[in-house]
Amino acid sequence: MSDKKTFYITTPIYYPSDKLHIGHSYTTVAADAMARFKRLTGYDVMFLTGTDEHGQKIEKIAKAKGVTPKAYVDHIVDGIKKLWNMMDISYDDFIRTTDKRHEVVVQKIFKKLYDQGDIYKGEYKGWYCTPCESFWTERQLEDGKCPDCGRDVELVREEAYFFKLSKYQQPLIDYIKSHDEFIQPQSRQNEMINNFLKPGLEDLCVSRTSFKWGIPVTFDKDHVIYVWVDALSNYITALGFMTDDDSKYKKYWPADVHLVGKEIVRFHTIIWPAMLMALDLPLPRQVFGHGWLILEGGKMSKSKGNVVDPVVLIDRYGSDAIRYFLLREVPFGSDGVFSNEALVNRINSDLANDLGNLLSRTIAMIDKYFDGIIPAPAVEEDVDKDLKAVALDAPKRVEEMMDALQISNALSEIWKLVSRTNKYIDETVPWVLAKDEDKKDRLKTVMYNLAESLRFISVLISPFMIHTPVQMQRQLGIKDAHNMTWDSLQAFGAIKPGTEVHRGDVIFPRLDMEKEIEHLTQVQKKAKDIDNKQVKKDTENVQEKDNKTDYITIDEFDKIQLRVAKIVEAEKVKKADKLLKLQLELGDEKRQVVSGIAKYYEPSELIGKKVVLVANLKPVKLRGEKSEGMILAASDDEDNLVLVTVDGNIESGSFIS
Repeated sequence: MSDKKTFYITTPIYYPSDKLHIGHSYTTVAADAMARFKRLTGYDVMFLTGTDEHGQKIEKIAKAKGVTPKAYVDHIVDGIKKLWNMMDISYDDFIRTTDKRHEVVVQKIFKKLYDQGDIYKGEYKGWYCTPCESFWTERQLEDGKCPDCGRDVELVREEAYFFKLSKYQQPLIDYIKSHDEFIQPQSRQNEMINNFLKPGLEDLCVSRTSFKWGIPVTFDKDHVIYVWVDALSNYITALGFMTDDDSKYKKYWPADVHLVGKEIVRFHTIIWPAMLMALDLPLPRQVFGHGWLILEGGKMSKSKGNVVDPVVLIDRYGSDAIRYFLLREVPFGSDGVFSNEALVNRINSDLANDLGNLLSRTIAMIDKYFDGIIPAPAVEEDVDKDLKAVALDAPKRVEEMMDALQISNALSEIWKLVSRTNKYIDETVPWVLAKDEDKKDRLKTVMYNLAESLRFISVLISPFMIHTPVQMQRQLGIKDAHNMTWDSLQAFGAIKPGTEVHRGDVIFPRLDMEKEIEHLTQVQKKAKDIDNKQVKKDTENVQEKDNKTDYITIDEFDKIQLRVAKIVEAEKVKKADKLLKLQLELGDEKRQVVSGIAKYYEPSELIGKKVVLVANLKPVKLRGEKSEGMILAASDDEDNLVLVTVDGNIESGSFIS
């Protein structure tokens, strides 16, 4: 096992602002097919996927729903994992940016880049798109809107840390030009050089202070690490980089391929390699930016209300049919159109007519002519040699296509064998041979060759379709594990004569087009209505919260007496885990206040702090202790709390107005 060549493939880590659609599934199924193919052909594979869970957008959505950001993303991530299970995704690791293993290493990376001068502190002023989590310059905007999603942007100004992206402009250009395989397809390479690198790179904002849902900067607690250092680092944090056990990093890095949608090629071929150069680490061997699976009218988008839920399709047709459609329908790298008609047509033509019918006819004929026993081949003719040649050539052609990430073409090569085998039936007309006892030996050869061709097909399709090969091999009576391996395709004739077939259900029944389109239209409309109702409900909840705001007048505010108070003594209240008893100094006056901050502060660290006291609040007793007022504190949805304190030389007892 240790002598195996390694293969490391990754998907993007998906942003869990909502459940995933068929477009996300497209990327992940493609990566899974590659991972399964490499395992089948003898590689030690690491297949990584995951979720990018921090950021202002998640923070806002969670707040609107009345939950913490972590609780919100936990629910979405559970759904993502269930979807990948339904789609038979064989990932080796699932990284979450909220994982402690990830956060700790990201902080180390940030600190290292800061210490060596590749990250510096400054101030950001520019245009920000919250949905895309992206900053834009004035010249990058399109009609004043985000160039990626077309939504409104807002002008923001805040203190931030910056990564010296501009420093790596020329090294990136040199690297890309000297490594043709690094960015694929070729059109993406030209786009990165001409549209981004040659016009000039600006330093990259890598921290924020305007929200808290992120990984804190260890040496500046007001800042959280912004999306790119956090998200992109997942490809090495998942391998244990900068930890006590970095054996996976040493084994699998650099990645063989980062599989990404074309909209994020820029981040993976400019920002990520620049960070790696700064860390003096090897760059990934390839970033492959595939096209979009789109609907008529454009890219799928939750905001447009035009997403397709893969769960609906899997429930109806099974994961194999959906996986096959996604991988076969569109040349990998190009945009492709999804439609219900295209899906049903592909199932009927390729899976029902070609493959399913081939298996059913073959098993039925072996059952009828040889009592369900695969006979030994006897009389051979030229047509048999041609079939065998196509079968033996298929593995080589498939491997060539997969190594070039031409997944659709790989399936086309397999279907050449499917088509050739169907044609073989028409050429040999076994039902005619069966009527002539003198042709019995010839019929044996035909039946054997059909069964063996189906065995070849079952092995070839196994990276792409998970359950179908098992059903095929069961019906063919194949039990020898070796006969299901890639190595078994080196020779034609692995099935042992005398093997008993087992007639089973049709693996892909033919569908009624009109009926299926009507069903899908109704189910998808219902799902869309449910989503719209949820959006409306969330909007109403936010509006209701806004409407419940109890405004006060300036006269009412003037009644509140806020004063600066210095904490001179602090101790825990007996038998009250949450309460601290504080002695406050207000100039010449002394006050005792009981406050529920014991979870957040040790008594000793409070001494000397100047806090804000609501001084004219009616005294009360808490756990038998008198409390003369209330000190102010700020808290967030993550159950963090800090006291409101006063800086400078303001004397205790001073009034705040």
